[in-house]
Amino acid sequence: MRKALVSILVLVFVLCLAGASQAKMVLKLGHYANAEHAGNKAAQMFAEGVAKRTNGEITVELYPNNELGNPPEVLEQNVLGVIDMSLPTQGQLAKYSKKFGCVMLPFAYSGYDHAYKVLDGPFIAWARKDLEDAGLIFLANWEWGFRNLTNSVRPINNPDDAKGLKIRTPPELSNQSAMEALGATVQTIQFSELPMALKQGVVDGQENPVSVIYSFKIYETQKYLAMTGHTYNSMVHVMSKKTWDKLTKDQQKIVVEESKKAGDYMRKTLRDAEAGQIKELEKLGMQVTWPDVAKFKAKMGPAYKRMEASVGAENLAQFLKMLEEAK
Repeated sequence: MRKALVSILVLVFVLCLAGASQAKMVLKLGHYANAEHAGNKAAQMFAEGVAKRTNGEITVELYPNNELGNPPEVLEQNVLGVIDMSLPTQGQLAKYSKKFGCVMLPFAYSGYDHAYKVLDGPFIAWARKDLEDAGLIFLANWEWGFRNLTNSVRPINNPDDAKGLKIRTPPELSNQSAMEALGATVQTIQFSELPMALKQGVVDGQENPVSVIYSFKIYETQKYLAMTGHTYNSMVHVMSKKTWDKLTKDQQKIVVEESKKAGDYMRKTLRDAEAGQIKELEKLGMQVTWPDVAKFKAKMGPAYKRMEASVGAENLAQFLKMLEEAK
């Protein structure tokens, strides 16, 4: 009788272990792109890929368009493990590692391929451990794009055309310092409040990638678009280390691979769509100018000094070396 009881208990224990190994996980992914933006479509692709390859063991719930809070709040919750994954920009990650503050240095890159070569290679190898120390695991770089300047007052062909304009920027120093170096007056406004601020004339303009200007209908209040490409940033797919440590090695591998696939999709989608979106913006009434960016870069001395003070001279020097070696 005793042997039979022991056998039953062992069987129950084994079954419990098997059930635990097959327990389903539901992971929350919060981000700021709206439902129609390529960022959310990439997130959907990621969620579908993970669910399929884990046979439903992992389900990813998406919360786009700041549904879980504004970007800094979502990132903080991600660090604490309240949210499993997020898609902050490098500027938002600079709070946890000054190295990420270097990424949006004004006029740092010659184009998308140059940015990818730096950020996917030497940069993340240099900065990855800082994220881990903060409680985040880097999965992959996605996309956001080169930021361009819009306003409702006048076309911008030269740096002096930006003088006196009231421009909304996110809180990142790189964007603020670049606009102020051009003589603009900067205001920090939450992105969710930007459409109303533009409509009411609280600010004259803003700066964002073409995909954002198009998909968020910024053209409704902005007549002029200057293709300055002054800073580049991307969504960075990160996971709470607390969540990461709950995954098996196979699941971790799947999550990283599916994130990379989704990021590559987002990059291609946004780049392929940009030229067509510019044409559509012109049809919708925007006047598009293509200023000589060398003239704008020549004005960035004060911005570079402010960024050096913020991120540290050693960090900025290391980043500049990466930029040069990747050309």
